[in-house]
Amino acid sequence: MVATYAGYIGSAMMLGRFISSAFWGIVADQYGRKPVILIGTFSIIIFNALFGFCTNFWMALMARFLLGLCNGILGAMKAYSSEICSKENQASGVSMLTTTWAVGLILGPAIGGYLTQPSDKYPAIFPTGSLFDRFPYALPCLCISAFAVPALISGFFIAESLHNHKLKPKINVMDPSAYLEIEKLEDDTSVMSNLKIEKDPPLWKNISALTAMYIYCVWGLHSMAYSEMFSWWAVSSEHLGGLGFSTSQVADVLAIAGTIFFLFQLFLTPRLTKFFGALRMVQVPAALTIILTSLYPLFSKLDGVQLWCVLVLSQSLKLILSACVDVGSSLLINDSVTSRQRGLANGVSTSIMSLCKAFGPSIAGFIFSMGQVRIDASFLPGMWMVFGSVSILALVAAVPSFGHLSMKSLEK
Repeated sequence: MVATYAGYIGSAMMLGRFISSAFWGIVADQYGRKPVILIGTFSIIIFNALFGFCTNFWMALMARFLLGLCNGILGAMKAYSSEICSKENQASGVSMLTTTWAVGLILGPAIGGYLTQPSDKYPAIFPTGSLFDRFPYALPCLCISAFAVPALISGFFIAESLHNHKLKPKINVMDPSAYLEIEKLEDDTSVMSNLKIEKDPPLWKNISALTAMYIYCVWGLHSMAYSEMFSWWAVSSEHLGGLGFSTSQVADVLAIAGTIFFLFQLFLTPRLTKFFGALRMVQVPAALTIILTSLYPLFSKLDGVQLWCVLVLSQSLKLILSACVDVGSSLLINDSVTSRQRGLANGVSTSIMSLCKAFGPSIAGFIFSMGQVRIDASFLPGMWMVFGSVSILALVAAVPSFGHLSMKSLEK
């Protein structure tokens, strides 16, 4: 029952983000990326802190929903990171977002693990009856909010990347040459009125953008399903095809893999993107992912040091491959639209991806339960069905990158 409620709370944020991401994308296109980034960062400070002091399920649900609703930072940051970088360095800018995700994979479990229920773990510092004894989950939430405060302050000093303001020439009417300036402006206005102003086609008619957004969203569903299934598989008993790990052992694997992933993202992802190009950064990692996840059921035949080494390496490789697809699809989205539509395109893709992540755990749970029921089936038994489904999701996400020829026109 606790897991069910936790799933609802996790989905609430994604539902809020699904509802509002397109709106925040429009705001970012109309008024700039910076206001959306600042509002999103401020919402993290407020609603994360409130979440730690919730006293019942409905308060917690509303706090997470409002955090997702008021936070359009992801789409705005993707647009911003591509616009402040030159064409040659766009891969570095976009990959920095996945690098921060890698940092979260390392710090997140540590913050939650060490700072939840502090009065039980550190009674000398947080005695019984203290604030953090009455609110045992407030400390990690406040810690996250504290991290966001310097980010908010520094956000006021970043430059706006969207330049869509109109220039208004100033003329001194007391100057005798002013009449010549006015005459020149009238001539320019006459010329401009005869020009056909080319407008951006509607986003829903941009096949390349829609294809890139599809890849990004379906891959998000694949990644969410994989992350859920990996943890369940690792802690499942061996007679059900699992590894029989404890939760702390799973955390160790994720922490080590997250560290390797972080180093890879920091130093190698931008170079790989420049070498392969955005489209190949989707196709090659997706194909390797299909092969890799298909092999996971074989890992249960290993034990000891062999199992640990294979598990850490495979989890590290899976994180790296997924990040490459995310970077590649994000670059394809940004390259398929002009700056006037970039906020909307990233907002819509974030919205749909959030919906996929909201339902991803439920879909993954259903498939995993079916796999455990089919442990003795003659066709795709147990974990073969589970990780086969993960591979199929990766295939479904990647197919349009091979079949849609106009995607190749985005390559430079």
